[in-house]
Amino acid sequence: MQLWMTTVASARGAARTAQEIEAAGWDGMLVVDSQNLSGDPYVALALAATATTRLGLGTGVTNSVTRHAAATAAAITSVNRISNGRAVLGIGRGDSALAHLGRAPARLVQFERYLRQLQTYLKGEAVSFDDIDIPPDAAPPMSELHLHDAPPSSRIAWIAGGAKVPVEVAASGPKVIAIAALHADRVMFALGADVERLTWGIALAKKTRKEAGLDPNGIGFGAYLNLGCHTDMDAARSLVRGGLTTFARFSVMHGKASGPVSTGDREVLDALRTNYDMKAHTRGDSRQAGTLTDDFVDRFAIVGPPEHCIERLKELQALGLDKVAISGATRGAAEEDAAVGRKLVVGKVLPGLRH
Repeated sequence: MQLWMTTVASARGAARTAQEIEAAGWDGMLVVDSQNLSGDPYVALALAATATTRLGLGTGVTNSVTRHAAATAAAITSVNRISNGRAVLGIGRGDSALAHLGRAPARLVQFERYLRQLQTYLKGEAVSFDDIDIPPDAAPPMSELHLHDAPPSSRIAWIAGGAKVPVEVAASGPKVIAIAALHADRVMFALGADVERLTWGIALAKKTRKEAGLDPNGIGFGAYLNLGCHTDMDAARSLVRGGLTTFARFSVMHGKASGPVSTGDREVLDALRTNYDMKAHTRGDSRQAGTLTDDFVDRFAIVGPPEHCIERLKELQALGLDKVAISGATRGAAEEDAAVGRKLVVGKVLPGLRH
């Protein structure tokens, strides 16, 4: 199972951070794409590529709204060229990136169309102009220019012939899981570390592929996880509480909890949704962080001493996950506890999973 770490997209710090992550033994680094809160992800990934030799590099995650599919394909393929084939493209419907533009996540129809176009561009193939949804009030049709000759369709010619960048879709609800199962190279579940919920997600994805005439096992499965490693359980929970609010909220974003949830978990998710403050996004000292009970944190995240974290990760690997993207300590957590957590993960958890 691949072990990736998620971090911010810092132009000035990306190279150093990537070197540290690579030296620590991680398989890859994902950077966020949220233009109002972080730097440009592709600039950060390009800098990281030049500073490392084996580390996987990707977005965790971009979205289908703030960039045209052609621009996204060109950007991540550029990173792939610089890194000699180490790039992946993680994408979802958008959260904070859209909230800071006054928008909710992308509509499902738009998201699925975007994924189809993105995969087409990444293969070096052509997208019909009729399928490109640039509004006429933003730019009129090219026919108004009365050109002697023009491209017949939209194709990124310089991509053709190279290795295609894998596309990973962040998914929590049944409809997005189904879309991801049909159009992604890997489904990255945002369902927490709960075995029952992940089992449900994997089964749904395989069922969707089988019904579409596709190989149920012809796609990878991974998960975004919050992990807090500490011998003090209260400290371990405090490390992940802020980040967990973000991922848990995806399962109840539109009012109805996705996947199997108990009555108690549904109450926690409902409280999380109604108390969520986007201005305190990912913060452990936020209003929403206070809605998460210890029992909820213990199941939806991985928290505790190294041996427990290793056991939980192996349990998820046994479900069929071949990759996890781990978020560690989030803003608002005590730095002293965060330092202990980082040391335990690198010194105990990563080596423990390699044996």
